[in-house]
Amino acid sequence: SHSLEAKGNEKVVLTLEEQERLNGERALVSDFKLMKLEKEAQKNWDLFYKRNTTNFFKDRHWTTREFEELKACREFESQKLVLLEAGCGVGNCIFPLLEDDLNIFVYACDFSPRAVEFVRQNPLYCPDRCCAFQCDLTKDDLMENVPESSVDVITLIFVLSAVHPDKMKLVLENISRVLKPGGFILFRDYGLYDHAMLRFKPVNKLGENFYVRQDGTRSYFFSKEFLAELFEKTGFKCVSNDYVLRETVNKKEGLCVPRVFLQSKFMKPES
Repeated sequence: SHSLEAKGNEKVVLTLEEQERLNGERALVSDFKLMKLEKEAQKNWDLFYKRNTTNFFKDRHWTTREFEELKACREFESQKLVLLEAGCGVGNCIFPLLEDDLNIFVYACDFSPRAVEFVRQNPLYCPDRCCAFQCDLTKDDLMENVPESSVDVITLIFVLSAVHPDKMKLVLENISRVLKPGGFILFRDYGLYDHAMLRFKPVNKLGENFYVRQDGTRSYFFSKEFLAELFEKTGFKCVSNDYVLRETVNKKEGLCVPRVFLQSKFMKPES
């Protein structure tokens, strides 16, 4: 069906035109092009950060939810927590967190060497409280930088969507090894029928719910079912998994656009 229900009984219903566009045949992207995009993924994200430096993503003070979740993960208020931000970008999430929460140590990694460099150059970067390193989560072993089963909470915020669907399980297996039993993953990413998905033309479609942007970076749009199955297959337990609808204003076009995000929390079982 071409509708989905979000938290608070809000609904997204597609117009006929949107349905037709989504059902449109995928333009045949050659295997060569698919391979090239996979091979050049790191270079394309690196160029993205070169063009946008640290300006593209606003500091995520809207991550109040993450702050609240971190409080909930503590048994007592001053408990020191170890956090891994998988796919940290230029640090828009970690620096507000480090400022807000003094009892936290953050490991932060990103695919893009340039993004990691920006994190290390940030005046708030302090090796006593933060360790940033470059890592391709689909193939570099996190345990080279993070001790096994040592992390309380992992955030995956707008990260998994940039990974080829066939490799998402590898990412989850990798991060699972450094997460403590009983530890949590906080997930937020693009949901099915998000405005960005509906704007893609058939020529941008690489596979089911998987698209390529003009700059060569790729984006997957998640359904609740797909995500739950992915995490459960990797041994995680689902705590919550909901679509969240937001209206954002596109100032350039003076439009209010409907955004669909998927916001979820998973736990690594005790044993």
